[in-house]
Formats: sequence, structure tokens, C-alpha cells
Amino acid sequence: MRPKPSPRAHDLTTSDRATIIRQLEFGPGLSDSVVSRLAENSVVIDVRRRRFVYRAGEDADALYAILKGRIKLCRIESRTQREAVIDILPEGALFGDSALYSKAGHRQNCAVAYETCKLLRIQAEQFKLGMAEDPQLHTYTFRLIGQRLEHAEQRLADFALNAIPARLDRLLADFSDRYGVRESEGVLIDIPLPHREIASIVGSTRESVTVRLNAMRREGTIEFVNRRILVKRPEELLHPVSEVPLAS
Repeated sequence: MRPKPSPRAHDLTTSDRATIIRQLEFGPGLSDSVVSRLAENSVVIDVRRRRFVYRAGEDADALYAILKGRIKLCRIESRTQREAVIDILPEGALFGDSALYSKAGHRQNCAVAYETCKLLRIQAEQFKLGMAEDPQLHTYTFRLIGQRLEHAEQRLADFALNAIPARLDRLLADFSDRYGVRESEGVLIDIPLPHREIASIVGSTRESVTVRLNAMRREGTIEFVNRRILVKRPEELLHPVSEVPLAS
């Protein structure tokens, strides 16, 4: 079942949605006609924590921009319900871009509200028309997909070449950069990260992750602060990954 627009979202006018689009990362330089097209063919929705935005197998017919909150992208194995976390996206991110290129027209991944979210849902066909009309939107989307491909290739190399401690270090360094808040003692990753979520991202078990994180705390590399991780020396976490030939 798709998330439904909230009563408050129904009160938004096309002009309100155009203002929202202008404030998104790709919005400021878009032509008025493209902004109007996207505004007329979009809706703001509220999604409660842990609720699905979409599931694997559903029609890939829309893209989403995160206006508030964070979204978890994952795959869930149908038989065992085991979850593999692909990424946790921050406020401002665009996702659901498989709607632009999926041959089957169906989602391969799931999107779940990591916390209560407000999203802008844009019809994929109208987004494609906007890309064709405005080179800036085309360039932004092409670059976004390229960045996600690079991220996927990096994770593939990481899984092939690095043991769990190095994968965990790289994840903490990445999240320190994306979600970090600078404090006197280091960088606080300002997002709750249960050990089971970390384990799913790095391809380990919750028990192994807990053992490694406790060891890092004893070493003075990290500290736990209100269900969050304070990284005391983030610059020391990155380990170079050997170059390997990856399919282009």
C-alpha cells in the first residue's frame, strides 16, 4: 500500500510545491516551465518511521525527494526476510531513480522511512520530460546516477578485498562525512545506528559488529553518545582499497 498524502499535504497548492522544488538541490536553476511541470505532477506525502515508501516488485513509476527525515534503501530476501541495507539517505536526497531506467518497470529494492519523513513524490514520466526539456536537470540526474554507481563499485571492491574491521572503519568515515557534526572531541554521527543496521551494511553479524565497536571504544577511536557514535579521529579510519578492474 502506497503512503497517502496527509490532510495538510492536500492543502498545498501547485505554487507551494513549486517553491519546494526550487529549494531542492536540483531546483534553483531550472526553467519556470519545468518547475511548473514537476509541481503539477507531484504530491507531498508523510511516511511514518519504519513504514515502506515502496517495496521490491512494485511499479517503478515515481521519484522521491526527501524534504524531512532519512530514508533507508535495502533489499529483503523473500524467503528468510533477511535485510541488506544499501544506503541511508539524508534530507534533500533524491531517490527512486530506477523509475528512469528500469526495463522491467518494477522496483528491485525497498525504500523504508528510517525516521518519520516528508517526501515529494514526482511522476517519473513527467520527470523524464523535464530532463529532456532542461539540460540542467538532465546533467544533475546523470551525475547522481553516476555517483551511486561509483558508490556501489566501491562497496563491491570493499567486500571483495577488505575484512570486517576495514569495512566498518570505511563506513564510519563515510557517515562522519555525510552526517557528522563537529564537536570538541571529534565528529558525532548524528543518526541512530543500531548494531544490526551497521552489520547489514558491512555484511557482518550484529555480534561481530558489537565486538569490533567495543574494541574501538577501548582504543579511544570512538565513543557512544545517546545511541549515536562519536568518532574521535575520523581521518585515521580510511584504509586504501586496492585497485581492481570493475565492469563499466
